Amino acid sequence: MNEDEIIIGVSMGDVNGIGPEIIIKAFSDGRVSKLYTPVIFGSTKVLSYYKKAIDAQGFNYFSPRQGDIAKGKVNVINCWEDHVDITPGEATEEGGRRALQSLEAAVEALKEGSIHALLTAPINKHVMQGDEFSFPGHTEYLADSFEVKDNLMLLVQEDFRVGVVTGHIPVSEISKALTEERLRSKLDILLKSLKKDFGIAKPKVAVLGLNPHAGENGLLGNEEESMIRPVVESYRQKGHLVFGPFPADGFFGTQSQRSYDAVLAMYHDQGLIPFKQMAFDNGVNFTAGLPVVRTSPDHGTAYGLAAKGEANPDSFLAAFLLAVDIVKNRREYS
Repeated sequence: MNEDEIIIGVSMGDVNGIGPEIIIKAFSDGRVSKLYTPVIFGSTKVLSYYKKAIDAQGFNYFSPRQGDIAKGKVNVINCWEDHVDITPGEATEEGGRRALQSLEAAVEALKEGSIHALLTAPINKHVMQGDEFSFPGHTEYLADSFEVKDNLMLLVQEDFRVGVVTGHIPVSEISKALTEERLRSKLDILLKSLKKDFGIAKPKVAVLGLNPHAGENGLLGNEEESMIRPVVESYRQKGHLVFGPFPADGFFGTQSQRSYDAVLAMYHDQGLIPFKQMAFDNGVNFTAGLPVVRTSPDHGTAYGLAAKGEANPDSFLAAFLLAVDIVKNRREYS
């Protein structure tokens, strides 16, 4: 590969969800693949099935021999040769097994350096569970694969970025999981990513409180005064533009996120509900803190839309282009 080439690997995701359809729609316009080469890890038979199901006339692909990626074309690597039962809209064990085969092949290519970034199409983590996959989702699997101690879920839509300190855990466990060490780790990852991955020399970050009204000076909880505020102040003393803690409802209600390069929320729904309300169709999930670049569309398998031709590819396409941008930024700022 030439240094100026950018090759983005794509794991197909659940073959019974909308992954194949949004892949086909995103790459039916040949202008994208002419600039940056996509490599889809999955099955030409699955893509052909969905191409026929949704009557996608403009989607064409090249199926290369191993290692023989064609620049400027949509490449499809067959990750299995045996027959696959495609049952659109159903969560099946086979759908989970094929999603894992696709993901494993894409991660191997990422480790080998034959692709520059990975875009993961949606999976159903429940049907994937087994001896080879015992993770809450893509993020944890990739962190384990690349031996990373910590990472950050960062939702991105142009200049709107929201990270979360605690992710996929029950609400009842949030308070005890929110430690000073964890908060500092997520802040460090966020600040470093904003510089390296987004090219922001002096990032400005807003930190949200945990409790209603950011604790109301201890009346509604003390995490803000005992931990969050002191951590924020310690970063300020070191010259970082970190502010807060802010009450989450008023912060988003007044559109204050527009004044910051990123927002760090304390838990999943606190950050993702306002983000998805404002950026549902074209938001991107980026895993900050990995040594490799990984993005995904900000939605799930959407079984109810599978094979109906109704799935929106905008978030997937935005994830592809964000992966390209981050690869470029890492080359320039590393």
